[in-house]
Amino acid sequence: MSFDSKRYIDHLQQLVALPSVSCGLPEWDMSNQKVIDYLATVFGDLGFNTRVVPLGDSGKSNLIASRGTGAGGLVLAGHSDTVPYDADRWQSDPFTLTERDGKLYGLGATDMKGFFPVIIEAVKPYLDKPFKHPLIVLATADEESSMSGARALAQDGIAGFKPRYAVIGEPTGLVPIRAHKGIMMEAIRVRGKSGHSSNPALGNNALEAMNQVMNTLLQLRGELQLQYRDPGFAVQTPTLNLGCIHGGDGANRICAECELHFDLRLLPGMDNDELRQVIAQRLTPIAETSGTDIVLSSLFEGVDPFGESANSELVKVCEELTGNTADTVAFATEAPFMQQMGMQTLILGPGSINQAHQPDEFIPLDQIGPAINILRRLIEKYCL
Repeated sequence: MSFDSKRYIDHLQQLVALPSVSCGLPEWDMSNQKVIDYLATVFGDLGFNTRVVPLGDSGKSNLIASRGTGAGGLVLAGHSDTVPYDADRWQSDPFTLTERDGKLYGLGATDMKGFFPVIIEAVKPYLDKPFKHPLIVLATADEESSMSGARALAQDGIAGFKPRYAVIGEPTGLVPIRAHKGIMMEAIRVRGKSGHSSNPALGNNALEAMNQVMNTLLQLRGELQLQYRDPGFAVQTPTLNLGCIHGGDGANRICAECELHFDLRLLPGMDNDELRQVIAQRLTPIAETSGTDIVLSSLFEGVDPFGESANSELVKVCEELTGNTADTVAFATEAPFMQQMGMQTLILGPGSINQAHQPDEFIPLDQIGPAINILRRLIEKYCL
């Protein structure tokens, strides 16, 4: 079956033109409501039941669009937000979809507003057919920052539905992705006591205690890398990166306070909360011996590692449809939250993550048709 490339481009043009940046910095963060409203209108016109679900008083929302009822069925999911952008480094306006050399350029074109028009085109041939099992389209908020949209779905579920399979259309070059590492971003703050540097007894140096903290974290990293390994990943072990440190205000003052930010990327089978407990336990004796206060906190809630069995039905079906063996990636997605809702989950979409989060982001036109055909086969298998 063919698709209407002009219609695809028109929809993506509309979506790119609607800014929906999400960011932990308030000066960048903005609502996704216009994107959600646009998608709700489009899917409503296609005969879907649409439900816009506000996320508290944040000014942001999720969209749940469904066609068909009953048990089982298929979820096609994507996020409606983008990362911030460097306007002066783009060759064209980030919010104006621009076609050059068989590529569509625009903020979010590949990550991942371009997936929604794929869904729209994929479902067109089946609008006059009865659905034995539901097709559910999810458009989420804040994937690029807190993942609050997916967290809300995992907590509340999809009212009236218990879908069995989920495909998240992140850019994978149409290679099925069945696993990714988790991510934790943590902070450790050490509070000591300031004083004149000429007499160490006048204070309690937070930097010296932080030195012990850092050595302890590096020791833990070594232990984790000996204990856990997955040859399916390019970087086969969990990682721990000491990202930034701030402390003190002068060479002649005993440092009263020091803060360290670090991140960890855990393999499937590891648990974020358990590792936080391990770190907290190892910080306690440092605080006691140094006489400082040491506080561990999370910079955001984190994303659990994700892994779908290589032998699961969805993985096997998508391998057959794409002709590609399922792989793993280093970046995190909303897949763990879909799994929490009881679905076999896979990541599969057009475009490349290599073009995401940078100026002149683009999606290649030659992947759109194949992506649409893959979704049509999935709809036929799981919904019709």
